[in-house]
Amino acid sequence: MLSRGLSRKTIEGTTTALLHIILLFGAAVMVLPFVWMILTSFKPTDEVLSWPPKLFPHHWTLSNYIGVFQRWPFGRFIMNSLVLSAVSTVSIIITSTLSGFVFSKYRFVGKEAIFFLLLATVMVPFQVFMVPLYLSMAKAGLVDTYGGIVLPWLIMSFGIFFMRQNIASIPDELIDAARIDGCSEFGIFLNVIFPLSKSAMSALAIFAFMDAWGYFIWPLIITSTTEKFVLEVGLALFQHRFFIDYGSTTAGSTIAILPVIIVFMIFRRNIIEGVTLTGRIAMVD
Repeated sequence: MLSRGLSRKTIEGTTTALLHIILLFGAAVMVLPFVWMILTSFKPTDEVLSWPPKLFPHHWTLSNYIGVFQRWPFGRFIMNSLVLSAVSTVSIIITSTLSGFVFSKYRFVGKEAIFFLLLATVMVPFQVFMVPLYLSMAKAGLVDTYGGIVLPWLIMSFGIFFMRQNIASIPDELIDAARIDGCSEFGIFLNVIFPLSKSAMSALAIFAFMDAWGYFIWPLIITSTTEKFVLEVGLALFQHRFFIDYGSTTAGSTIAILPVIIVFMIFRRNIIEGVTLTGRIAMVD
């Protein structure tokens, strides 16, 4: 009996150790490109493509970061991305929370069908409706405008699903009690739904911001003037016809990922709580 217990503990310990090793290896594989990019951004031009390649720079320099702001309106690219990402995030939070409230707490004809169609749009690749969307923007006179960039990203289907699952966990008794007290439907949203959904809204805000920050294909198509480029499109300027400026590219990419990393590190607990709660509710449903 004792030997069986020891052998079982040994097997469990070995399995746990192997699992940790595999996870650490996978994490190293995913983190290494980012480490390489960051360290390469501090290398002078003659070291970027040196052979054999070296992880750490022999001569540390900030010339790549200085050059990024001197040769291109990189500050304008950052500001464009910040403003458009903020507008998109705020709009997604508002529309997703209101829609989630409606789909989870109200009954009306065709609710399930509409919600299913809404979720089905998540599975449609952007490239499928990219050209019709551009033609619609051209007819509306929104080509090469900030409105044309952000308009398609004011609503997120996943956000509606995310908030619907979260709001569904709020007891109906609280809403009924608010109605008995004479609270309006919008008052119920502000005084009951909103306070109890702050964790999920914070998680959704992070998802929406990270998604908006990485916009590339649509801003590339809809804009033509450099002053309206977002950060991701601006990074494409570093790739010339016959060569790629790897020093500037890595420096610009390092700057581009900093806001996302900072936001994630600060609010990672909200992401975990929101996703865990939503997943738990989805399993119950």
